[in-house]
Formats: sequence, structure tokens, C-alpha cells
Amino acid sequence: MLLSLVIPCYNEEESLPLLLPALDGAERDLCAAGHQVEAILVDDGSRDGSAKLLREATESRPWMRVIRLSRNFGQTAAMAAGFADAAGEVIIPLDADMQNDPADIPLLLTKLDDGFDVVSGWRKDRQDKTITRKIPSVIANRLISKISGVALHDYGCTLKAYRRDVMQGVHLYGEMHRFIPIYAAWHGARVTEVPVRHHPRRKGVTKYGLGRVPNVILDLMLVRFLWSYGTKPIHIFGKFGLLNMVFSFGAFALAIYFKLTGEKDFVQTPLPVLCAMFFLIGCLSILMGFVAELTMRTYHEAAGSPTFVVREIYRSGLAEAPPKLKALRLG
Repeated sequence: MLLSLVIPCYNEEESLPLLLPALDGAERDLCAAGHQVEAILVDDGSRDGSAKLLREATESRPWMRVIRLSRNFGQTAAMAAGFADAAGEVIIPLDADMQNDPADIPLLLTKLDDGFDVVSGWRKDRQDKTITRKIPSVIANRLISKISGVALHDYGCTLKAYRRDVMQGVHLYGEMHRFIPIYAAWHGARVTEVPVRHHPRRKGVTKYGLGRVPNVILDLMLVRFLWSYGTKPIHIFGKFGLLNMVFSFGAFALAIYFKLTGEKDFVQTPLPVLCAMFFLIGCLSILMGFVAELTMRTYHEAAGSPTFVVREIYRSGLAEAPPKLKALRLG
């Protein structure tokens, strides 16, 4: 089985002398177990000496190649570049700072052999600062598990293993790389996790802090919205619009009641203004839903993207791989 290791690197000049020998050892062990290995290191616009070290590393390692991005695009974009270049049946991303241990890769492969499609590393004994890293991580992971319905202890651990077929059609933006197990589970993949080692950072400085928390929350909301309403946006916009119209009619009825009972005139209450405001918001929301529906249908028809996923096809009692299916025409 060909394994593709995808490793984003950004200003890791001090960590690379530790990472490269660890990769050498992992490559030897995996090859001894009968696997083929390719390592794709993505230089995400490093401004230190990382590019030179990576280029030199490929001279003596034919199983390794480096993709150098034109500038710093971020971890998700770097991982997307590595995934796009990967040829393996299994894709395994990991960090370059040596907090992930390449020696744990066989643990992930064992779970894949048990029939799972995605295996997520769980930094059970995480070696990071408690206040700024561990506590926010625990809260974020519980929130993500609750909203997504996919219960994992550690979405932020980069060390994961994906079967290649579950990555088909996954497009990464923002901080979306951490949500790949959610995408996969929603499309029928079997997801599990396994405890892995986590080492304290020995060299360099971390690139992440509390500033990422709002981005993660917003990306999570987007992921949930796309999954729940990506193919039927009129449902969310329409419901919101109808709710505003109900408020509008309620405000109108209450204003008429005050007028008829003589308690208050129209100019003595904000109800007429609220009536008009809610009505306009409702109309605009429904119109936005129509526009979103047109956009969604145009996307699926133009891109040939199906609105369903087939796992297997049985013929004469035997299972066969599903064919590449075109999108179902809508309307």
C-alpha cells in the first residue's frame, strides 16, 4: 500500500534537523512492514532557511519531494497542496514541529485495517500550555463534537490517516482542515480515533494561539450550514423570512388593537415601524433564498457534482467499486 505523508512547514528551520531523521526511521519501518512511502513537505512561504534545508533533504531521499508555495497561505492551503499532489491510497498529514511522532503512524494504519476510513490522532497527554492551548482546545472539541454529531476528543491533532476515496470532492478553505473527519463522516465514512504521543516543542515557536478561536468557531458554523442547507438554502432563508413576516403581522395586529381600543395612536408606538421593518427583512430573506437556490443548482449542474455518495454496488452477489457518477440534473 502506498502511503502519502503530507507535512506543512512554515519557518521550521530549527525543527527540520529533528524531523528528517524521524521521517527516515518511519520510512524504513513502514517499508519493512510492506508499504511504499512518499513524503510531501509543503514549504508554506517560509522566510528562514527552511527552503534550503528541504531542497537538500530531497537529494538523498528519492521518496521525498518538496512543494514550495509562493507565499504564506496558511496551514489549510498548504495541506490542500500536499493532498492534491499525493498519490497514495492512504494520506497521512502531520506537523513539522516534531510534536507529532512519525513512529505513531502504524497505530493509525492498524485502525484502518480494522475497517475504518478515517483515523484521527488523539493527543491524550498533550504537552502544551494549559491556559492558552489545552483548556481552549477541550472547549472547542466538545463544541465541535456537539454541533457536528461526530464525537472526537481532538480535532486539532494534525496526525490523521485518510483513505484516499474519502478525500474526493473535499475542498479546503480557511481553517477547514480540522473538519475533514466531519465531512467524511457526513458522507458515510467510518471515523475513529486512537491515542498518540505528543511531545513538547523543542525548537522554534508555535504559530498558533487564542487568535484562532474565532476563526474556528466561524468555520464550524459555515461547515454546519453547508451540510444542513448546502443543497436546500431556501429552507433556512425562507424560514427566517417567514418568521420575520409573522413578527410583522403580529406588530401590525397589535398596533390596530391599540388604535381601536383608544389606548395609543399609531404615532405613539414603534409598532408600525417594526411592522414595516420585519416585513421588508422577511421579503429580502426569501429573495436571498431564491438567489442561493439558483446559485446552488448552477454549481451542481456546471461542476457535475453529485448530490449523493455511493459506497458500493452489488452485482451477482459480489461488491464492486461504484462508477464515477455525474450530478443529477435538477428541474
